Amino acid sequence: MSAFAQYESFDATALAGLVAMGEVSPGELLDAALERAAALNPKLNAVTMLQAELARENIARGLPHGPLRGVPFLLKDLGAEAVGFPGHNGSMLLKDTQYSGNSSIVDRLLKAGVVLFGRTTAPEGGVGAATEAAVYGGPTRNPWNLDRTPGGSSGGSGASVAAGIVPAAHGSDGGGSVRIPASSCGLFGFKPTRARLPDGPNSGEGWAGMAIDGFLTRSVRDTAILLDVTRGSDLGAPYVAPPMKDSFFAAAKATSRPLRVAFSTKTLTGDPIDPDCEKAVLETVKLLEAMGHHVEEELPKADTIGMMKAWTAIVACGTALWVRQVLAKKGRDLQQGDLEPVALDACRYAKTISGDAYLEAVEAVHAYGREMAAFFLNYDILVTATLAEPPAQIGRFNHSRESYVDYRLGENGIFAYSPYTAAFNATGQPAASVPLHWTEDGLPVGVHLASPFGEDEMLMTVCADLERARPWFDRRPPVCFANIMEKG
Repeated sequence: MSAFAQYESFDATALAGLVAMGEVSPGELLDAALERAAALNPKLNAVTMLQAELARENIARGLPHGPLRGVPFLLKDLGAEAVGFPGHNGSMLLKDTQYSGNSSIVDRLLKAGVVLFGRTTAPEGGVGAATEAAVYGGPTRNPWNLDRTPGGSSGGSGASVAAGIVPAAHGSDGGGSVRIPASSCGLFGFKPTRARLPDGPNSGEGWAGMAIDGFLTRSVRDTAILLDVTRGSDLGAPYVAPPMKDSFFAAAKATSRPLRVAFSTKTLTGDPIDPDCEKAVLETVKLLEAMGHHVEEELPKADTIGMMKAWTAIVACGTALWVRQVLAKKGRDLQQGDLEPVALDACRYAKTISGDAYLEAVEAVHAYGREMAAFFLNYDILVTATLAEPPAQIGRFNHSRESYVDYRLGENGIFAYSPYTAAFNATGQPAASVPLHWTEDGLPVGVHLASPFGEDEMLMTVCADLERARPWFDRRPPVCFANIMEKG
């Protein structure tokens, strides 16, 4: 018998409400999450580094009376430093890393009352659209179809939330790493404006300001609350986001004014996409038009290929940096088996990038931001697919490829598969993936929405409108706790 049989029927906001009313205890919710992790993780390989006893101790000490008090929660195993929660960070080189202090975002999550009890899997260096790091002993699988990837780099979080282990989980997004798993797993994923969330104190920025934290959730309001409890720059942050008028939660309760909506069923470079992804865009556009928005087909005129080449160079340098820093801390040279081939070649590629070439790449990213900002002078929202096709087969994007550049930019690389998301890491604009379509064989297909820099609240309201118009919360993947229990 389940510790709390109705666990999956509630989002994080509702579970916290039950705790506040005394209808369920934090310990009972933790038991339910652990029970589901034990039943589902052997199939998914999504949860790692469980710290159940520490979670129980934290409950016994007393949880803060925040808006998410008692809700079981998982941290992505990439960054998100937390005392008592070691991480592998997707890499054999970083296996069993211990942290002496919390990152700012973890402190804010704990203050909100969540119960941390483990981490979720991530690819090495966070550079992939799949989660298949060797350090976890095998690929992380999608609960909608175990032969498919849940995406990356927050793939473990996506799989854990979709399967119902937790109602919400932490992620991060430097090129689509929240939105890609959201699309792949039938979830909501929102990337806020650059610097809306803290990045310190151990880091000033990720990937020249392109990376930011985020969350994977089954409801819009859960993401809204998580963003509200974590937003705001931390001490000494190099960037500051424009101030908000109110809050994400207020925006999720509001209704949109009529907006100017552009859409495209092509990639940002004008290439065709999978028919299911095209269908998802067209259905969403019809829905937005029925809501009273002005809709027209238009593609931004911006050098997306040039931006992606610059993105690839910056991320290679970022990979080389963390590898060098870890080796210096360990006091040794790189050894065989420390890195998977993609990260190893990224370090090689980084050596070919001079200091002025790196700054040139940063300038290319900034120029792209200006080009996209000009497009958004005429539009409030841009609607595309999140990915160019449904979730990929396991193994297609593992890190065994010998060429990092080919892995990212090659004919069968990540950019061809995910041609939209990194654009808005480069520009710093808010963007979201909304689960509005499923293929005939049951695979989720996300729809991607982006808005002007700083217009997070407007975007959150549109996403909430879409959720109200076409609810998705009660859709369950084949691999979930109820099905596992039914089959015995």
